[in-house]
Amino acid sequence: MQTIDLRLDAGWIVPVEPAGALAGHAVIVDAGRIAAIVPTRAADAAYVARTHVALPGHLLIPGLVNAHTHAAMTLFRGIADDVPLQQWLEQHIWPREVRFVGPEFVYDGTCLAAAEMLKGGVTCFNDMYFYPDAAARASLELGIRAMLGVVVIDFPTPYASDPDGYLELGLAVRDAYKHAPSLSFALAPHAPYTVSDATWDKIVMYARQLDLPIHTHVSETVLEVAQSRERHGGTPLARLHRLGVTGPGFIGVHAVHLTAADIDLLATHGGHVVHCPVSSMKLGSGIAPITAMHDRDINVALGTDGAASNNRLDILGEMRMAALLAKVAASDPAVLPAHQVLEMATLGGARALGLGATIGSLVPGKQADIVAVDLSAGTTLPCYDPVSHLVHVAGRECVTDVWVGGERVVADRVLARVDEAALMARAHTWQERLK
Repeated sequence: MQTIDLRLDAGWIVPVEPAGALAGHAVIVDAGRIAAIVPTRAADAAYVARTHVALPGHLLIPGLVNAHTHAAMTLFRGIADDVPLQQWLEQHIWPREVRFVGPEFVYDGTCLAAAEMLKGGVTCFNDMYFYPDAAARASLELGIRAMLGVVVIDFPTPYASDPDGYLELGLAVRDAYKHAPSLSFALAPHAPYTVSDATWDKIVMYARQLDLPIHTHVSETVLEVAQSRERHGGTPLARLHRLGVTGPGFIGVHAVHLTAADIDLLATHGGHVVHCPVSSMKLGSGIAPITAMHDRDINVALGTDGAASNNRLDILGEMRMAALLAKVAASDPAVLPAHQVLEMATLGGARALGLGATIGSLVPGKQADIVAVDLSAGTTLPCYDPVSHLVHVAGRECVTDVWVGGERVVADRVLARVDEAALMARAHTWQERLK
């Protein structure tokens, strides 16, 4: 019999590829990777596990991917709700960032965000914020995967004075951490309306030279699109395409107000979209044309945005909202079924980040990023279809255990690597400073 590190038995296992749920199977993990998914009887006969975890009544799924965050902004959670986007940014967020954001803020805020995400089943997040070195330290400490953005913007902040400064600082962090197996990097220009053509040219050059994806907000509001047409003679996405930004390494966030030509451009040239339904609704931005994108085989991932604009870093919640919004927008209850929205939250996010060969599904050879969701409570019974239950019944409170690379980072709803009480105390300290 083969000795392996970990064996997980659960009520159901959802590999994501192929779609569907397996009952009476075990996930076999060795050296941080999935070695096999086999019927329980075969596991009994073939493997001896150093650790054997039985999770009856649970659903095992791939780790969720939060494909767009500003993690450190968790410390701004709820600081300015119920206001329009530009007012929210210009009157509430940017002034506080000038006063308070630094390495300590980003480290503490990212720790708080990572704790929230892990306990909600998120094992990987894509970040866009200042001081990525502090975010890297926080991510490594809590044991979560992260793609960290090299933020670029045309105006000065306490972090950097000009686009060259942003690029120099961010790429230095990338060089320092490029061998960390749980970290990856992207170029993260804020948005078309805050980055000039000359700066985009530099970003495209670095993306090609260093083989880095480009992660940016695009077509989030009606005003953004109107101003782009007036100033640049086309939509934000059309302008980015003209500048060479789009392609298989492009990650466009929000994409609420895409035209048919924009969708055709993405479908023809590749690229990924991150749908942030709750943030878009809360800021009154609109409903992204997800069905039209799926019809053209555009890869769509899910993100929460930052907790300052969304209030929750909850991908399970985003899954349910994305499914319901798509059905309302199309007046069709069959649109965006449960298995498809689960794929958006797992493999779709992994593909957007260029990690589809490594994470996003429970497949032998991939990293053992696995989440256990308890479907045995009275609020989730009876259960006829576990995947539908995951989207429409369960919430992040049902997540009990999380493994990242085979390491159990959440055990019976408790974080394994961090003192949660100390983390909460740091959050309260920031609250007193920021209010």
